[in-house]
Amino acid sequence: MISNLFTKERQLLSFEVFPPKKEDEFANCFSVLDQLALLSPDFISVTYGAGGSKSKKTVEIASYIQNRLHIQALAHMTCVGSRREDIDAVCSQLEENGIRHVLALRGDRPSWMSDEQYDSRDFSHADSLTAYLKEHTALQVAGACYPEKHYEADSPERDLENLKKKCDAGASFLITQLFFDNESFLRFYERARKAGITVPICAGIMPITSSKQLGTTVSLSGSCVPKKLADLIAAYGDDPADMRRAGIAYAVEQIRGLKGSGAEGIHIYSMNRPKTAAEIVAGIR
Repeated sequence: MISNLFTKERQLLSFEVFPPKKEDEFANCFSVLDQLALLSPDFISVTYGAGGSKSKKTVEIASYIQNRLHIQALAHMTCVGSRREDIDAVCSQLEENGIRHVLALRGDRPSWMSDEQYDSRDFSHADSLTAYLKEHTALQVAGACYPEKHYEADSPERDLENLKKKCDAGASFLITQLFFDNESFLRFYERARKAGITVPICAGIMPITSSKQLGTTVSLSGSCVPKKLADLIAAYGDDPADMRRAGIAYAVEQIRGLKGSGAEGIHIYSMNRPKTAAEIVAGIR
């Protein structure tokens, strides 16, 4: 079980991958996983489309991680567009494939979902999905958290209250949304512990290797961009090779700075780029 891997002696290392959008790119995903496996991660997570649109691909990729690579797989599961029977079906597929871990998420509202459907959904938030999974399955459940506050939360305090509900429902460890300023994580970590949240917390790090990527990432995550990173983009953004090197160096510096900070794990949003992941791991080991 992933929760049993957390120790005081070292930080866990993990990666996130996503199912490709096109079928003809699917085989390459397994090559990506083979290369990531050479970096000896403690687990690899696999994302899940809005409303479960890629659940079968998520299960297939997670099965490859678990059963072919013999690395713990963490399958994402979103509930905003799913009924209980949909969740039950995916859980059965996961368990049939020997996958024992899920990251329970509400997920973003699908574009096809009407206001009536949204208001009558079976699972209001990730804590209700977590509680359901703990009651009806043998799956170990992880949760997501936001060092800089979920964009829908009224305040950081309310966001922590919601996170505590998720942990009380059965989340056994947490993975943060990406962030670019370690101080935001350190403040969040301290506040979480004071709020009675005791489960391990993995810090989510995404290397920014192009200026275009930063704009997309910030718009999706709501993460703040510190001056140091903004200056880096200004200096190297027009040169792809230099920008890539600078972005990797920034991620390495972030991870090094998080050693001894309290973070029990480092979760790298790999963007299915094993070469970038390998360069970061080489820089931190």
